[in-house]
Amino acid sequence: MNEDRPAATERAFAASRACPPFRLAEQGHVFFNALMFFTRIPVPRWVRYSEVFLNQSAAYFPLVGILVGAVGAAVFWLAALVWPTWIAVLLSVVATVLLTGGFHEDGLADVCDGFGGGWGRDRILEIMKDSRLGTFGALGLGLVLGLKVTALAHLGEPSRVAVALIVAHAASRLGPVLIIYRGSYARADLTSKVKPMATGLSTFGLGLAVLWGSLPLALLPLPLVVMPLAVVALVSICLYLRFRREIGGYTGDCLGAIQQIGEVATYLGLLAFLS
Repeated sequence: MNEDRPAATERAFAASRACPPFRLAEQGHVFFNALMFFTRIPVPRWVRYSEVFLNQSAAYFPLVGILVGAVGAAVFWLAALVWPTWIAVLLSVVATVLLTGGFHEDGLADVCDGFGGGWGRDRILEIMKDSRLGTFGALGLGLVLGLKVTALAHLGEPSRVAVALIVAHAASRLGPVLIIYRGSYARADLTSKVKPMATGLSTFGLGLAVLWGSLPLALLPLPLVVMPLAVVALVSICLYLRFRREIGGYTGDCLGAIQQIGEVATYLGLLAFLS
C-alpha cells in the first residue's frame, strides 16, 4: 500500500478490484456496456449502464472485436469489388477506426508520447494524460496503421484478408483482458476514464473472454490456430513488463496500446505463415 495515499482512497481502490458474482440475467447489460463504451454502435434503450457492469464487461472485449472485425471484413469485400486491394484494405481500416472512434489508437498514441518523451513515472503519466498529440505519438500511430494496411494488402486473397480482420480484432482484445486479470493498475492514474472497467475481472470472466477470442480461430487452417493467441500473449507480456517497470503497472492507454500492437503483430504473423 502506498503510504502517501489516504486510507479512504485505498479502500475505494480495493473495493473496485472486487469482482461481483456472475449473474446470467445481467449479461446482456454487461455486453452492451462493453459495446457502448468501445464502439459508436447504438445500444437498445433498455440497457442499464453501471460501473459494476462496465467492470465485468472485459469478458466481452473479444466479442466486440469480432463485431468490429466483421464490419471491417464486410467493407473490404464490398470495396474490393470496385477498387484495388490496397484501397479496399485502407477503407476497411478506416471503417474499423470510425466504428470504435479511434479509442485504442488514442491509447497507442498516448503511450508512445509518454514513454517516448517522458522520464520517470510521474512525468510519463502526465504526458499520457495530455490530450495533445506529440511527435512520438504521431510516429507510433502512423507506423502501426501503415503496417496494418501493408500486411493486410499483402495477404493476397480476399478471403484471407477478411479472416485476418476478424481473427486479429478478436484475439488482440484478449491481451488487455489478460493484463486486467493478472496485472496491477497504475494507481497514480486514479482519474483515468477507464478505471471502472480496468481494475478487476473474475476467473469466469477471463474464461468467457478466451472463448470469444478463440471462436474466430476456427476460420484459420489447423496449423495456424494457436499462432494468433501465442503472438498476442507474447506482445501483452512484453509490453506489460515494460509498463510495470516504468510506471508500476498499466493504465487504460496502456491497454489500448497492447490491443493495437497485438492486432498488427497478428497480421504480420499470419502474413509470415501464409506467404
